[in-house]
Amino acid sequence: MSRRRNKGRVVNGILLLDKPLGITSNRALQRVKRLFNARKAGHTGNLDPMAGGVLPICLGEATKMSAFLLDADKRYRGTIKLGIRTSSADAEGEVIEQLPVPELQEQQITEVLARFMGKIDQIPPMYSALKHQGQPLYKLARQGFEVERKPRSVTIHKLELLHFDGDELTINVHCTKGTYVRTLAEDIGAALNCCAHLSALVRTKAGPFELADAVTLEQLEAAAQPELDQLLLPMESALLDWPAVELPRETAHYFRKGQPVFVPQISSTGWVRIYEGKERFLGVGTILDDGRVAPKRLLSA
Repeated sequence: MSRRRNKGRVVNGILLLDKPLGITSNRALQRVKRLFNARKAGHTGNLDPMAGGVLPICLGEATKMSAFLLDADKRYRGTIKLGIRTSSADAEGEVIEQLPVPELQEQQITEVLARFMGKIDQIPPMYSALKHQGQPLYKLARQGFEVERKPRSVTIHKLELLHFDGDELTINVHCTKGTYVRTLAEDIGAALNCCAHLSALVRTKAGPFELADAVTLEQLEAAAQPELDQLLLPMESALLDWPAVELPRETAHYFRKGQPVFVPQISSTGWVRIYEGKERFLGVGTILDDGRVAPKRLLSA
């Protein structure tokens, strides 16, 4: 029996998508994959349907870099509605509690936000993609079930108040992966002696990628095929804050075969980007104690 052929063309690179509101990250991914007629694609960090903003999409060999973007810090701009709590902690859920909003001063809010800076524990919401016994929590929540969730440790690097108007706060959040801004909004509301939910959310940065550099689905759909490919960023652009190691051609030959190679006078530690010469990106590796570089994620030739 002949093997089933993969559909689509080979296309490698990273597209910065400004995900529109109202669709899932997977739906946005599939539309991008179809527009590029790409054989392989994956996104690098889920955004809820009600959230928009930068969603890096890795095409082809760039999917080997996606794990590093998943682990990267994120930045968000969110709007918190005070006085109303919903079943999903955002604007899509049903209202389950309403409380009067006390008269607040900006200084009070700033002091409360400061409590959430640094390492904190969050209990993931039921309306999330986390799984319980193989079932996504949001599916259980839609069936009316609630299960115990263990707290997760996340770090809030920055949490600042951008705007305050009566019962609405606009905040800027810089956080580690796995942070639920919806949960943060609920907790802030409780700390202000009322309830709250997240009414709007935009991801403004994912790893090194800024929202200002992202393109919309409308722009992609209006572009011809050659113009689409020009929008792709190099695969290593996700890792530009990593040290780069350049290998001579003969050494690169053994590295591509999966063998650790010696690099004289190397001063870096940890993860590094690996190149053959100055331009050909080979993948990523780690520096061993003896000064050799061990391959970890290699690109196909």
